[in-house]
Amino acid sequence: MDNFFNNTNLLQMIIKWKWHLVILAVAAALVSLLVSSSIFMKPRFKSVAFIYPSNILPYSDESQTEQMLQWINSIEVRDSVIKKFDLATHYGISPSEKYFLSTLGFMYDKNVKISKTQYESVEVSVTDTDPVMARDIASAILDYTDKKICATHTSKYQEVVLALDKIRIIKKAEIDSVKELYREIATTYGVYDVLGQSQEITRGELRTVSGGGGSINSKDVLRLKQGMMEKSADLLYLGRRIEFLAQEYSEIMRKYDVARFDIDKKFTSVNIVTPPQVADKKSYPKRLFVMFYFVAGTLFFSLLAIAFMERYKGPSSELNN
Repeated sequence: MDNFFNNTNLLQMIIKWKWHLVILAVAAALVSLLVSSSIFMKPRFKSVAFIYPSNILPYSDESQTEQMLQWINSIEVRDSVIKKFDLATHYGISPSEKYFLSTLGFMYDKNVKISKTQYESVEVSVTDTDPVMARDIASAILDYTDKKICATHTSKYQEVVLALDKIRIIKKAEIDSVKELYREIATTYGVYDVLGQSQEITRGELRTVSGGGGSINSKDVLRLKQGMMEKSADLLYLGRRIEFLAQEYSEIMRKYDVARFDIDKKFTSVNIVTPPQVADKKSYPKRLFVMFYFVAGTLFFSLLAIAFMERYKGPSSELNN
């Protein structure tokens, strides 16, 4: 191709056909202005929002921004937006079409762009022929995403609450059972305080041996001593068991209260840095770009056609001479 253009002497060819090329360029410019007008190309407006994620539960090793991208691009959010604005009708897609869902999804993905920025924020860009509709769709995407995350997290917290509540009931029943056993042994054998009553038994035996008076007679001392010998170990074990179970129950209740708080809290997961706005200037088509490509393309193919004409006209002219 380089040799071809060199052989036809491109500069001389342009000079020779300059008026033809000028006329073609002007015609291409006029055609491009007409084609890029609202008659043939509906102006499209863009509404952009920038958000940061927050209060998102960790999943695997993804960052919160990457998780936010998954939430926004979820089928549930997309279907909610499509249903709210009846985008099938708005995009002119008939439900009777063979590939209705695929076409609707394609149009949605074409007009809605979700991406991560270099600052770890999420950009939501919506393009539409109606600037108000573009703004409303972007706002709805953020709203449905926030509700989706909140509902999912609430569901997870409810599962935690139910699980902890079952454990709490079981642990409370276990504590009551151990306490009841402790009271039964203590009542039957008269042993309530192993350490304190051991000291009392010792003092009673000393009084009995020395013949001194005291508040506990020898029969009481023997009965208490017998009960202490048989059940003191069980009571010590049950006492420690009650203390251990009480600590476990306290930790379960702490987690239970936190989970209940998580259910009742109303925190947003979408922090809007730049809210979507109604565009006052179209983003497409860019008439200057359309004109440039039209004129450039016209000149290129015109030069190509002229070059072929010049190449194959030359030998025939020489033969005629």
